[in-house]
Amino acid sequence: MPRACVTDGKKHLRTFLSDALEELGFITSECGQASELAAVLDAQQPDLFVLGVSFDGVEVGKILETLVRKNFTGKVLVIGQPGSIMVKAIRQIGEEYGIAMLPCLQTPFSAGTLRDSVATLLPSEPAPSPAVDVAEALKAGWLELWYQQKINVRTLVPSGAEALVRMRHPAWGVVPPAYFIPDDKDPHFRGLSEFVIGRAIEDWRYLLEQQGPVDLSINMPVSFLGDRQAVRDLCRAMPDHPAFSGLLIEIDSAEVIGNLDLVIDVARDVRLHNIAIVLDNVGAEWPALMGLRSFPFVELKVDHQFVTGCADDRLKATVCRRIVELAQDHGARAVAQGVETRADFLAAHGMGFDLMQGYLFNKPMGIRKFARSRSLLASSPDRRP
Repeated sequence: MPRACVTDGKKHLRTFLSDALEELGFITSECGQASELAAVLDAQQPDLFVLGVSFDGVEVGKILETLVRKNFTGKVLVIGQPGSIMVKAIRQIGEEYGIAMLPCLQTPFSAGTLRDSVATLLPSEPAPSPAVDVAEALKAGWLELWYQQKINVRTLVPSGAEALVRMRHPAWGVVPPAYFIPDDKDPHFRGLSEFVIGRAIEDWRYLLEQQGPVDLSINMPVSFLGDRQAVRDLCRAMPDHPAFSGLLIEIDSAEVIGNLDLVIDVARDVRLHNIAIVLDNVGAEWPALMGLRSFPFVELKVDHQFVTGCADDRLKATVCRRIVELAQDHGARAVAQGVETRADFLAAHGMGFDLMQGYLFNKPMGIRKFARSRSLLASSPDRRP
């Protein structure tokens, strides 16, 4: 994967640029001043050096001199107004030093213009992701949780989020879970589960400090509930804080249906510890959930394959409607997953869903970016999709 070093005197600009480049597939690092640059270049030579113009001229001169001294062989992208004296001077000095200068990226810019500016550095086709042992990832600290916001259908305000495990590999960038999550019978799965629980609670505390409490959900296999010691450890891990309203455990509905007695028993027990069970990916098998004497589930999340396109597919719409009715009958929330278009949003809204999540609202993102986006979404004067 291509690497980029983002240099700007303002932290929020570095963060914004790093996020935008990571969306394109770059592995990023940041540098806030010229004195830090030598160590960054010694650690790993980037393919792209992004230079903001919030620095004064003296600092920019030191940065360019450091690039030359460290034999930087990548490309430099200056962000600013092409006609400004500062930008022209940076480009001229860079060319005199023999640095490969990309055309200036004019501000304000879009995701498309940024992609066009760095197109020569992007791989022509997606690189294969590595099969990484989860024990190695845990030991190296490569794992993190990303969050996708849930949205209240009636008010369109943020209402909780789902945590999704990701790995940030030093050479491959962000690796999807299919390449590293072990089978639930793998001895390392317990360690992965403990990481997810611990990090989710840690992130909850971070969000509490940043903007107030957020209801979080994590994904677990049904076999986790069969491990009584793991369940006891989970209960003990819950924060003893008045703002903590509980943790949601999402379990695939097909696994739940195959182990109903176990799941119902555990769901009853953990409620007393501020933990609730969510049925994830509910689909065509929904009739198997009818007629249960005990229904201790707080959410039914409809599989995205039935939500995406439900506006134009009568069969999908029928399945969604029946699941919403099932949830309502038992006092549970109905969640539409995979809402990607305004048409599907309007259709799901008309069916009576309580919550939605999907790319129409946002993608999964790291905790700090999630906190920023949540603040923006909550404060937006116009939240209409």
